[in-house]
Amino acid sequence: MPEVVVDAIYCIGCKSCEIACAVEHSLSKNLITALFEPTPARKRIFVCAAAGQNIPLNCRHCEDAPCVRACPTGALYWEDELVLHARERCLGCGACQMACPFGVITRLPNSKIIAKCDRCPDRVIPACVDACPTGALRFGDPAVLENTRRRQLAEKLV
Repeated sequence: MPEVVVDAIYCIGCKSCEIACAVEHSLSKNLITALFEPTPARKRIFVCAAAGQNIPLNCRHCEDAPCVRACPTGALYWEDELVLHARERCLGCGACQMACPFGVITRLPNSKIIAKCDRCPDRVIPACVDACPTGALRFGDPAVLENTRRRQLAEKLV
């Protein structure tokens, strides 16, 4: 199954991925009108600076996901190689937030309900990947993307 693959050396910290994610998860799916919606849109990817490098962080949809194990109601569950969220079962207890090793599970504004990357199920390519101007975020089979990256780096050395 395709995955969002992060190549942090290309991240310039523009946060286009964050904006695209928030807009994709807004009611209107439009940047301007999303700003005026009653419930602000919540991004599910976070560009963090560490040791002079920008790092896009998002849910890695872990196979043995600590957040899934921590959820007392089964609101987070593993299906089709994704960690999914059943909003109607969420108590808002925050156990998943504390268990997430990447710190990328947040709460929706004015709510206890959590928000996490759902890999944009209505899109062929996730909004964050589509918006990335440098290719720091790519979507596809990790092995294929790794081989492509290796080939590109080798070509630069020649």
